[in-house]
Amino acid sequence: MPLAVYVLAVSVFALGTSEFMLSGLLPPIADDMGVSIPRAGLLISAFAIGMVVGAPLLAAATLRLPRKTTLVALLAVFGLGQTLGALAPTYEVLFVSRVVSALACAGFWAVGAAVAIAMVPANARARAMAVMIGGLSIANVLGVPAGAFLGEHLGWRAAFWAVGAASALALVGVVTRIPHIPVPERRSGLKGELAIYRDRQVWLSVAVTAFSAGGVFCAFSYLAPLLTDVAGLADGWVPTVLALFGLGALAGTTIGGRVADAHLFGVLLSGITASTVLLAALALFASSPVAVVGLSFLLGVSAFYTAPALNARMFNVAVAAPTLAGATTTAAFNLGNTGGPWLGGAVIDAGFGFASTAWAGAAMTTAAIVLAAVSLRLHGRTRVIDGRGTDGRTVLTRLRPARPGVPERELEFCAEGTGSARPGQPSGDAPAL
Repeated sequence: MPLAVYVLAVSVFALGTSEFMLSGLLPPIADDMGVSIPRAGLLISAFAIGMVVGAPLLAAATLRLPRKTTLVALLAVFGLGQTLGALAPTYEVLFVSRVVSALACAGFWAVGAAVAIAMVPANARARAMAVMIGGLSIANVLGVPAGAFLGEHLGWRAAFWAVGAASALALVGVVTRIPHIPVPERRSGLKGELAIYRDRQVWLSVAVTAFSAGGVFCAFSYLAPLLTDVAGLADGWVPTVLALFGLGALAGTTIGGRVADAHLFGVLLSGITASTVLLAALALFASSPVAVVGLSFLLGVSAFYTAPALNARMFNVAVAAPTLAGATTTAAFNLGNTGGPWLGGAVIDAGFGFASTAWAGAAMTTAAIVLAAVSLRLHGRTRVIDGRGTDGRTVLTRLRPARPGVPERELEFCAEGTGSARPGQPSGDAPAL
């Protein structure tokens, strides 16, 4: 794996720490800014919505710009956003800083994922994405607890300064280690890239990602009150269990990244099914402290086990538009991260209790399983867009249904449309369906 991919993971560590650290900083922020905790919580929602909106918008806006230049600019803006947050005199300024940071974060994720994919062969895409997502997992294990620690002992602004410093280090790495990736000579332009949205497999990938992520975060967002109010654990256990979830996420990302390139749908279906079973078990055994602690770790494993496959699948079905593919995946994950907690809050407000969030999450992941099965059924006869027509326009290639006895991987690299790839052998960026 190229060193540059690990540099991107370090950058993602800073981005992920900023995204999630506010969950442990809301009380001191609310006190300092003179607002209620629910209003301070809107800072989290603002970041998530900024990620959903910013990913496709910035991907489209930077489509014709050099990739490395775009990464440097976005990471610099993100660092400035952290500085603005650390210096914010009012809640309104802090809110603006979160929106700015979210937009830069979304753009970096989208472009960074496309860069990571471009630096590895087609049969190593999931591993490359696993390395990047590993930065997010480590952010949950180390960055978020460290932010809470700084907030408790040095004030919440210290956490923003620390993330700003981390982003500065990441910026140095991007400048010195990310290679120049030239803009392709033959470009389909924005209209050509937008053509990926005519593909039903793209929308199925969006839905599977949103429902699988949303199901897990429907329960995870309310894990703290479930631990204390239902399982009866002391407040001091909350950071420990959250760290266990993060460790599980790191383990799941590592395993999934190594397996997904060869068994993409197997990882998707087995991982989402495991999350569904674990969420149901969490609901059933919510009053058992031992069970809740163990299930939290396993849920981290199953949830992030599928993450590399979810990312790789989008790049495979949207091979003609790698930047928009990364942006679309980022938006899909954040749709789930926004919709899941909303659904969890709705069932709590309806009087069903904190354990009900796990049942609601299991319903969402069940929907993801159904949609993944539909995508698998269509696999082998769904067209891909390779964007290599002689006139520079997007080419639409249709694949025949898989024939009995023909291995799946024999058909994976036959869709490039250039005539240079032999069955079962990749050529360039030929898509693995």
